[in-house]
Amino acid sequence: MTLTKRTFLAALVALSMALSAGIATARDKIDVVATTGMIADAAKQVGGDLVEVKGLMGPGVDPHAYRQTRTDIVALSNADLVLWNGLYLEAQMEDFFKELGKTKNVVAVAEAVPQNLLIGSEDYEGRFDPHLWMNPNLWARVVVNVRDAMIKVRPEAKEAFTANAKAYLDKIRKLSRYTNETLSSVPTESRVVLSAHDAFNYFGSAYGFEVVGIQGISTESEAGLKRIGELVDMLVKRNIKAVFVETSVSDRNIRALIEGAAAKGHEVKIGGELFSDAMGEPGTYEGTYLGMIDHNATTITRALGGQAPEKGMQDKLS
Repeated sequence: MTLTKRTFLAALVALSMALSAGIATARDKIDVVATTGMIADAAKQVGGDLVEVKGLMGPGVDPHAYRQTRTDIVALSNADLVLWNGLYLEAQMEDFFKELGKTKNVVAVAEAVPQNLLIGSEDYEGRFDPHLWMNPNLWARVVVNVRDAMIKVRPEAKEAFTANAKAYLDKIRKLSRYTNETLSSVPTESRVVLSAHDAFNYFGSAYGFEVVGIQGISTESEAGLKRIGELVDMLVKRNIKAVFVETSVSDRNIRALIEGAAAKGHEVKIGGELFSDAMGEPGTYEGTYLGMIDHNATTITRALGGQAPEKGMQDKLS
């Protein structure tokens, strides 16, 4: 980062903190700002009535390309605790968070997960795949990091945060059992998830699925004609009959694959829409982490010939 850029970021942080002068610092609730919906959901579950959580990125928002707005800067600078994923997920905001972290409680909740549990990035040397939430057992570790971050901000509430986290982790363990049981019913030869970008590597590693993304780990990478052509040939050769679109990524490349396969006499259908980098609409079951993963596991299982209840683990899917 250039000196000019660093100076500019520092000035933005200083300005936002100056704007907050005069606002009462004593609050009944901890003011938490989280980047993704998955982190915001974890913060709400762990914090309960002791926190007020604002999520920056709503349904359909791509965190790889998201840039902070002026409103975001004020909210982040005024927060008691800022939670972001890290691992280069919020690539356009990384410098800002590092600058803000010099004066505020800013925690990259995924970066404390042991590196031996992470998957390396093919796109960026020395970096790791940031999509940990696709494996509930790994996401449970992130929830623990959220809990510890809250305890650090308000140590007198440790007992409440610990109890809330335990209750939420119990639900995540139940989700993990459901995903294992349903996904294991998919025939071995059909265990291929082809989607818009490589958001499902942790999913594939956990459940024994081959994962193919048209783009790389970041949606910023481009999928060229050669790549599309190679994947069309793969669909035809291996008789893959279902591909998946994502709620936060354009479906134009998936449509190109389907058309290319059709031109070669091979019919491919869209197996469903998956939640990759963002959850569903607020107020819905799919707008929670549990609902997001339940939806993905159920949709993939049913599309690829496995057995799963139509409305998922808790009979709540839309």
